[in-house]
Amino acid sequence: MKPKWKILLAIGLIVLVAGGVFASIQLNERGIVEVQTGRVVRQDLTAIVTASGEIKPKNYITLGANTLAPAPITDILVKEGDRVRKGQVVAKLQSVQANADVVAQKATIATTLADSSASEANLNSMADGVRTAEATLERNRAELDRTKANMERTTELYKSKLIAKQDYDQKKSELDTAVAAMGEAQARLEQAKAQEAQARQQLASAQKRIAQVQANLDRFNDVLDKYNVTSPLDGIVTDLPVRVGETVVPGVQNSAASTIMTIADMSLITAEVKVDETDIINVKLDQQAQVTIDAMPNQTFKGHVVEIGNTAILRSTGLAASSSTTANQEAKDFKVVIAIDNPPDDIRPGLSCTGNIVTATRQHALTIPIQALTVRQRGDLEPAGKRSNVQTAAKVDPVAEKAKKEEIQGVFVVQNGKADFVKVVTGITGTTDIEVLSGLKDEDQIVTGTYKVIRTLRNLAKVKIDNKAPGVSVGS
Repeated sequence: MKPKWKILLAIGLIVLVAGGVFASIQLNERGIVEVQTGRVVRQDLTAIVTASGEIKPKNYITLGANTLAPAPITDILVKEGDRVRKGQVVAKLQSVQANADVVAQKATIATTLADSSASEANLNSMADGVRTAEATLERNRAELDRTKANMERTTELYKSKLIAKQDYDQKKSELDTAVAAMGEAQARLEQAKAQEAQARQQLASAQKRIAQVQANLDRFNDVLDKYNVTSPLDGIVTDLPVRVGETVVPGVQNSAASTIMTIADMSLITAEVKVDETDIINVKLDQQAQVTIDAMPNQTFKGHVVEIGNTAILRSTGLAASSSTTANQEAKDFKVVIAIDNPPDDIRPGLSCTGNIVTATRQHALTIPIQALTVRQRGDLEPAGKRSNVQTAAKVDPVAEKAKKEEIQGVFVVQNGKADFVKVVTGITGTTDIEVLSGLKDEDQIVTGTYKVIRTLRNLAKVKIDNKAPGVSVGS
């Protein structure tokens, strides 16, 4: 054979061998999935619930009109931002009629008191008359007794013919006069007592009128006081929507009273945030929190949870879910109040804020990245041969089929070039990592990306690790 043909034959053999090797490599790499991996590590983990809301004072009150009828504002004694004290008059309403009622009632009280004084003086006079009549009666009784005694002696003397009939008749006349005087004194005493009883009734009636008029005066004073708007607490005027001359209206059924101003107790400032329904179960009283305020960047304020709402709030309307007349599955929130420990002096109600509530902490916990966690149905984890067996409809076991659809939470552990799905039990969730309670051990290599790979990766699939950063070439 010529050398030329030998060379061509050798080249052909080399090409054929190279093609076979390349084909073998391609065949072996079929079904291999490129994955990103990470290690199971131990670290300190903190579970945080983040919610947004606004700054509010813990205690505040809205002052409205408490008058019986609409009334114009005649004076506003404070301005927005002023500090006020409890009981301080902050505004006045027109009170012509109420003031006139108080003046008229005071005049009535003065007249009634004068009548009562006259009745009391008359009663005292009648009492003196009774005492005088009683004294006169006693004196006449004594005179009657004396006259009777004289008459008895005179009668004995007259029977013994020791005195003249003229003397007897004189003593008898004296006795008759004493008896008549006694009867007259008794009648005068009864009359004086009757007059005293009448005077006593007049005095009691006058005293009742005084009590009634005093009660009316208290009522009119209470009505008049309602025209003076007073602060029920120490605080700051945070809202003053009215002006002098505007008419305020009292509240009636199904209609709130006009708002005159809002006074807030700024000694305790809170962040009122709305926590998602999926997180509220982890929030407890006295848990520590950090609050950031949009208007105060680069500042963080410490606080703690002081109140947790029990009523779900519809996210779309802000109304309580219990008051909704239609059933729906829209997202709901719960109100959580965080007391700020050391609020700054320039903080204002209504500022937007974000609260980060620490719901749990773990020291030296076994953790994995959150994105590594995935879910598979039990049937998808069976060996391929067993999974490919097709059962006839007559042989389908409903219990077995239901068991195959059971969802299992776990991660893919890389072992011997394959991704083995391992069931895990998780604990608290941090910002980027989640605690593992069982199923993994330190330094296990797990699949952490990409999201598409984790979502579609099959159990025991062959994998190829590529942990290069995106866009980084091999030679760089």
